[in-house]
Amino acid sequence: MQKLGFGTGVSVYLMKRSPRGLSRSPWAVKKISSSCSQSQRSLFQQRLREEAQKLRNLQHPNIVGGNSPGMERVDSHPINPIPYLHTEQRLLHGDIKSPNVVVRGAFDAVKICDVGVSLPLDENLAVSDPELCYVGTEPWKPPEALDPDGIISDRSDIFPFGLTLWEMLALNIPHLPLSESGSEGRPFLESQIPTWEGIPGWAGIPRAPEALDPSQESVRELFGACTAREPRQRPAAARIVQALEGNLQP
Repeated sequence: MQKLGFGTGVSVYLMKRSPRGLSRSPWAVKKISSSCSQSQRSLFQQRLREEAQKLRNLQHPNIVGGNSPGMERVDSHPINPIPYLHTEQRLLHGDIKSPNVVVRGAFDAVKICDVGVSLPLDENLAVSDPELCYVGTEPWKPPEALDPDGIISDRSDIFPFGLTLWEMLALNIPHLPLSESGSEGRPFLESQIPTWEGIPGWAGIPRAPEALDPSQESVRELFGACTAREPRQRPAAARIVQALEGNLQP
């Protein structure tokens, strides 16, 4: 199988399945990395089982693995399925970042993937179960996920979406450079983790690039709205969709 990529503890492979000349959609197969310890394997096996169960319940054309019977048009922005997750499924994606955005062709379709660390939301769109923990990925984590007293809510998906917009402008990941070694699952060194506003591990909000085309100014404004320090100052996902459909005026 062809290797497509990797994440924390897992690798993703392409498996083609078109026997006897039949045309069938290929599969993306997740496999736990052989370098994982037994305890890590148990954790990742549980996450994969939970992800498979969640995917069975998802029906949206912008979610990889989600069924969407009768829906042919696929919108070309990754925020489109987030209102569906938040309000209809009551799920926080919990790991929005550029590596979890899949683009087909010349932006013919844009989908999000990897709901393995998603969290249930209550009626107030907050994660109220104290036993649950936001996992995410360090460079994209919202400040409340690094604050011991922080409250995780639907707006905790909005902050990393804003950083994904920043990546589109800066052509780089936020805060920390990728290791040139490309080691799978390598954690960030403690000396690399900064402290900002008293929150260990948070590097603050990256500054938008100075030299932008005037046509990108509205994207900069949306980035600023999505990365507000206080979660409730960030727009809801549905409002962002409206902004994207209405010339990016959040």
